[in-house]
Amino acid sequence: MAHRGRWLGHARIALEAPLARLLDISPPVHPGIGVWPDDVPYRREVSLSFAFGDHLELSSVQSTLHLGAHADAPIHYVAGGAGIAARPLDRYLGPCEVVAVDGVRGRRLLPADLPGPVRAPRVLLRTGSFPDPDAWNEDFASLSPELVHHLADQGVVLVGIDTPSVDPQDSKDLPSHGALAARDLAVLEGLVLRDVTPGVYTLLALPLRLVDADASPVRAVLVDDGGAAFAAR
Repeated sequence: MAHRGRWLGHARIALEAPLARLLDISPPVHPGIGVWPDDVPYRREVSLSFAFGDHLELSSVQSTLHLGAHADAPIHYVAGGAGIAARPLDRYLGPCEVVAVDGVRGRRLLPADLPGPVRAPRVLLRTGSFPDPDAWNEDFASLSPELVHHLADQGVVLVGIDTPSVDPQDSKDLPSHGALAARDLAVLEGLVLRDVTPGVYTLLALPLRLVDADASPVRAVLVDDGGAAFAAR
């Protein structure tokens, strides 16, 4: 998009505001957090600890990369696609709109479910259909390919959702992931949006630079700046 660099520059301005409130939209990561059935659960192993009489704390983790709030990479759903380290960082930083959609549990969201035209180049969908990150439920809402194309047609570069996936749990052909790849949209899954008022914010959700990886956990944060990064463009 022609304005993408300008949005990124104004995001820096928004972060300088001393009274801007930060909203953490990432679930706490711990051994009890839900992961996709048959995927690798989160586990932290302590190698050294003050409790053991050691001189420092040292630990390692084993986990799926699709953990909590995370960014998928094209290689996850397209053979030969880009890994997460190769994705443009500006997709994950800048003005975004949180949109509430109700009554969509167990089905794909359609363009008609949106309350109106989107107001920012990143859209986070608050469905309320995966209410507890620690208690897995299969009937979460997902996206339709039609909605992905509808958002891309409006200039959206990233779509996020408060569920584990943009496709239903039983989907094998993953048409919404395919639509994301076709339109080169970035995607965030596993967000926690239940306490976020719909509106325009600044998003910070940078993935780790994991070479050739299919995803990366993110610490997703909204800057409650009244849409300053977007309004100043």
